[in-house]
Amino acid sequence: MALYSIYPKEVFYEYAYNWSDFHQWGYRDGVVTRNADDYCAGQTYLDLYRINQDPNCIRKVKANLDMLVNTPQDDDWWWIDAVQMGMPVFAKLGATLDEPKYWDKMWDMYEDCRNKISGTGLFNQEDGLWWRDADFIPPYQEPNGEDCYWSRGNGWVYAALVRVLSEIPKDEKHYKDYVSDYMLMTKAIVKCQREDGFWNVSLHDPENYGGKEVTGTSLFLYGLAWGVNNGLLSYEKYGPFITKAWTSIVKDAIHPNGFLGYVQGTGKEPKDGQPVTFQSMPDFEDYGIGCFLLAGVEVYKMKQYE
Repeated sequence: MALYSIYPKEVFYEYAYNWSDFHQWGYRDGVVTRNADDYCAGQTYLDLYRINQDPNCIRKVKANLDMLVNTPQDDDWWWIDAVQMGMPVFAKLGATLDEPKYWDKMWDMYEDCRNKISGTGLFNQEDGLWWRDADFIPPYQEPNGEDCYWSRGNGWVYAALVRVLSEIPKDEKHYKDYVSDYMLMTKAIVKCQREDGFWNVSLHDPENYGGKEVTGTSLFLYGLAWGVNNGLLSYEKYGPFITKAWTSIVKDAIHPNGFLGYVQGTGKEPKDGQPVTFQSMPDFEDYGIGCFLLAGVEVYKMKQYE
């Protein structure tokens, strides 16, 4: 859908529409699911609704989020991937229907993940990075003694902040809080970029399965380029990080036939989905293409800085 926004080729729309229709505009575990991995699909349903205005596209999205809004639990997002899977659906539906109640619940669930899970929350503000879930909060540490900050997990949160800030108005009560977290992460992320433009799967331990990896790199690139395009980051300061990452992915990760290499497979930490190589085919690769397309679309929009 991001690619369609800059290159509205009919086959892209048809692919997304047919995929959504096949799943009956619903979720794996139905409209009563509380699992953000399930209702992440609502992001696409909402994008399609904005084009075709067919209320059937979002009937189940609304039913599901209304259930979440009207129940008191806020602790569903106990792992950081869920922030990206869940938050943008709330942000998009709130913007689509002009209903701030969805943004209020979104903040309550985000704040619980950020500050309360396991008593500490999963966001280490001192480092500007997130532990993947409670299993990785210290005393857990990487082989070099550092905290474990998984690249793709942090990339998901960074992308979530971008997708939320793209939807909510600047006078929304927590807009500045999201911007603050985005800036904290930005400063931490650029410190971790490798000389070759990629990011390691373990952001603070480059020796623990160190090497090129595309999903985390693409999500960081997406967030950085979006920040420049939307005036939160200066091109002069952050352009070199963006150029280095994009150039490296295109040069080192893409096969002549379009296959994307260096994609870490499913998991939750550096050791999962290894080895990550130019030739390796991950067990579930389509999110890798998605991360790359999100990044590519934002880099394309930066042509004004050329």
